[in-house]
Parts: sequence; C-alpha cells; structure tokens
Amino acid sequence: MPERNPYEERAANLLKAEIKRKGLTYAQVIERMEANGVSENERNLRNKLSRGKFTAAYLLQVMEAIGAFEVRLEPA
Repeated sequence: MPERNPYEERAANLLKAEIKRKGLTYAQVIERMEANGVSENERNLRNKLSRGKFTAAYLLQVMEAIGAFEVRLEPA
C-alpha cells in the first residue's frame, strides 16, 4: 500500500477526530450523510479514512453531516 502524503494524513485525522469529538459511529455518520442526500456506505467511509484519499467535496459532505462547521488547522 502506498504511503500517504502528509496532507492526506492530516485530512483523514481531521475527519476521524471530528467524528470522535461528536461521539458518532461510522454507521451514524452514514445515516446523517444519507439524510443529506449523499449515498455512501460504512465500508467506503472506513476505506477513505484509512487511505486518506477523498476529495475536498467529500470532506465537506462529512463535516456538514456530522455538524462540524468550523475547522481549525494546526501547523504541520
């Protein structure tokens, strides 16, 4: 498996941290995304977060679904 670049790592960690901060399971995230009209499944979410490979649009879809409307980026 190819190594993730630092930005992929940060993006994945940011999403995982926000999901955890909200106290949600991946299944709950999927339910919320579907309520927003985004078709996804838990396996794909897990894979995307594991690989760190997803679009900025996907990041925004997940953030909106979990109710995280502010992002604080720390220096690398």
